[in-house]
Amino acid sequence: MTQSGVRENETRQGVRREPGPGETTSATGGTPGGEGRPRRTRGLLRWSAAVLAVLILGTAGAGYLYYRHLNGNIKKDALNLGDGKVAAPTPNAAGQTPLNILLIGSDARDSKENQKLGGARETFGAAPLADVQMLLHLSADRTNMSVISMPRDTLVKIPKCTDPDDGKVYPGTQGRTMTNQSLGNGGPGCTVATWQELTGIHIDHFVMVDFAGVVSMADAVGGVPVCVDANIHSRTSDGKGSGLKLEKGTTYIQGEQALQWLRTRYGFEDGSDLARAKAQHMYMNAMVRQLRENATLSSPNKLRRLAEEATRALTVDPGLDTVKKLYDLSDELRKVKPERITMTTMPNRYVGARVEPTEDAEQLFRLVREDIALDGKDEDGKKTAEKASADPAAADDEIPVQVRNGTRTDTLAPARGRASTVTGLLKEQGFAQAVADTDGSWSEERTVVRYPSADLEGDAQRVAKALGIPLSSVKRSTDVSGVTLVVGADWREGTTYEAPKRDDKTPKSADALNGADDKACMHVNPGFTW
Repeated sequence: MTQSGVRENETRQGVRREPGPGETTSATGGTPGGEGRPRRTRGLLRWSAAVLAVLILGTAGAGYLYYRHLNGNIKKDALNLGDGKVAAPTPNAAGQTPLNILLIGSDARDSKENQKLGGARETFGAAPLADVQMLLHLSADRTNMSVISMPRDTLVKIPKCTDPDDGKVYPGTQGRTMTNQSLGNGGPGCTVATWQELTGIHIDHFVMVDFAGVVSMADAVGGVPVCVDANIHSRTSDGKGSGLKLEKGTTYIQGEQALQWLRTRYGFEDGSDLARAKAQHMYMNAMVRQLRENATLSSPNKLRRLAEEATRALTVDPGLDTVKKLYDLSDELRKVKPERITMTTMPNRYVGARVEPTEDAEQLFRLVREDIALDGKDEDGKKTAEKASADPAAADDEIPVQVRNGTRTDTLAPARGRASTVTGLLKEQGFAQAVADTDGSWSEERTVVRYPSADLEGDAQRVAKALGIPLSSVKRSTDVSGVTLVVGADWREGTTYEAPKRDDKTPKSADALNGADDKACMHVNPGFTW
């Protein structure tokens, strides 16, 4: 059995479920891809595709009463339930900032409709899981969009979260656990907190949708074109598979058939979760193109139906809790052409039946943090341009600086005396208030200068300039109380800092797919043709 097959066999908290749409139960009581007690298989992007569709389409022109009605459909929840905060990115030269939106797909069985679509009657009313998690990044200049999806069984540390409704505190996990469990710790705001903790990316909004929302919105859109390179029937001899049955070529799918496409593993390529994710990316890109190009959606009735279904399906943070706010956001997203949309999956490796982020994942997160387009088409000079602060620096001898030794790595002990050595360098250059902070233990891949507030940005940049540290390594952070220089693992010795050569390419392991690729076609495993 492949590792993907092992992952399919896992159960969620040992709970059995009934087969979902297009599934059958094996002789051993399992679901497609499993034996024994089954694990629910979810299309990685099925909910998120519908959510992105709503954001791109928008719902303008409703009358006031109907507008109030739609607003009443929208559910809202707190944005961030964790204690940790990540500073918002610094605006670019034009005063623009990126937007980061977390798209969450809930497996909640909190209604008969959701229970019917998701199966598992035993879990009716149980804590929901965030089985789809995707970060949508809209660039500051609104020229490009990047999407990172995270496998639901990624092992992460969930931070302490406090439920705003009843004040219940969910302690942070001591070890690592599956990321989808974050939703049960007070709501989507804990999933946001978990993402920020893992990626260091400031998240501005979240949008969450459930099973029923996917089906209703897929029907409202009127079908999405997908392609297979041979006839496919996702069904094994012992009854496993999604049940998807399509002829070779392009077919417009919606409703239950769309759900089958998004959950299909048996029949696509090597039958792995990676193949399924590839099919889901294709679907999402096709839906975006469909919404931008389909003239039938100019019909008031179709638009009204989509608005109705979309608002009923959504739970959002207070920053997106009205139709107007959603429309304004959709207006921003519409500025990006499909050819500048890049879909990726967080690079990962197996840990038993689960996965964990790799070094390539951190590379992907850094590109998003620094607003670097994943398609590699940023304008010349954008990647290396350094913006000097408008805040004037104080005199060198008036700038307090804490210096920390962050040279410890997973494989190397801290280089001794680095904080004291670099403090000496600063004093030699006139920074009389520089002090070595030796009370803690830190680990930093690259040397960085952090500052807590805008009025200290100029001081932080002045410290960096004095040591030859690039301005791109000067970061605003609420984790420090003053200008703080962390000597990273890239400066373990010597008195001259040499910035490592930057690699701003999207890792191949992210399996990037361009939004304008309308020729993409899923390869069908010969064992599943008819």
